[in-house]
Amino acid sequence: MSVNRTPPAQRGDYAAFILHSTRWNDNDVYGHMNNVVHYALFDSTVNDWLIARGLLDPRGGTHIGLVTETGCRYHGEMRFPDRVTAGLRVAKLGTSSVRYEVGLFRNDEDRASAEGFFVHVYVDAGTRRPVPFSADLRTALETLVR
Repeated sequence: MSVNRTPPAQRGDYAAFILHSTRWNDNDVYGHMNNVVHYALFDSTVNDWLIARGLLDPRGGTHIGLVTETGCRYHGEMRFPDRVTAGLRVAKLGTSSVRYEVGLFRNDEDRASAEGFFVHVYVDAGTRRPVPFSADLRTALETLVR
């Protein structure tokens, strides 16, 4: 049986980039970066981008994004001491939910080693009920739409 798989994304497919360093303990017994580290990098990329723009205050904000769905496709191995550049884009923007997509690029490679997504639903921090995006957040997210 033949499987047709979508080829990995390229750096040019993403709107914003954040550089991450790998750590010695990111490698697993097989000598490559453990899959759980990919998810940590996806989460850090999204939250770093939001915090740097004053759009997320994880400790004192009135609204937060809760993860409701995630996924990852692996295309190539990464390992310590690689540098990882995370490309960020928005694939879908609703009223209170957003699908972030993150490509992880090893060193200077143009082809993604891994591609993941996070769906965040923005909720009131106290009640945990969905709330519409603020105007500032929506405007910022629109810059990432690809």
